[in-house]
Amino acid sequence: MSSLPTRPGAFIPLTKLDEIDRRITELLRANSRMSYTDISKEVGISRVGVQARVNALIENGVIERFTLLVHPEKIGLGVNAFFLIEVEPKQIHEAAERIALEPAVTELSRLTGPNRLHMHALFANLAEMELFMQERLYPIPGVTHVDSQLLTKRYKY
Repeated sequence: MSSLPTRPGAFIPLTKLDEIDRRITELLRANSRMSYTDISKEVGISRVGVQARVNALIENGVIERFTLLVHPEKIGLGVNAFFLIEVEPKQIHEAAERIALEPAVTELSRLTGPNRLHMHALFANLAEMELFMQERLYPIPGVTHVDSQLLTKRYKY
């Protein structure tokens, strides 16, 4: 494995995927419960070979985790919302840490530009979302503006 310097003293490992690793990751993205035996049939190597490759992909950080996708509406979470949150520059990390602890928040990212966080959250209804905004989000020190948008239809996960 080779490395490229990004700044003095720091290196990012390069992991190049061959065609088999690429196919394995595609199959696992489509169905993370797919067995090594079934994957081996698809990619043309042994089950043990697939297992070794998956373990190497995990160890190298290519695969971070295996996840479960739940349809929120099926468990009573009918409001699917995205938020653009502006935060004072000096408080963005503290604000992000507090927001990330909220159970309703499913994803939180920092965007380029003037200190913005992009958040995705799920709520049972609009009243619960409003309560979250009023009691949990707006009181966070440094939050200066919140723009929310409701998801109406998802075309791709």
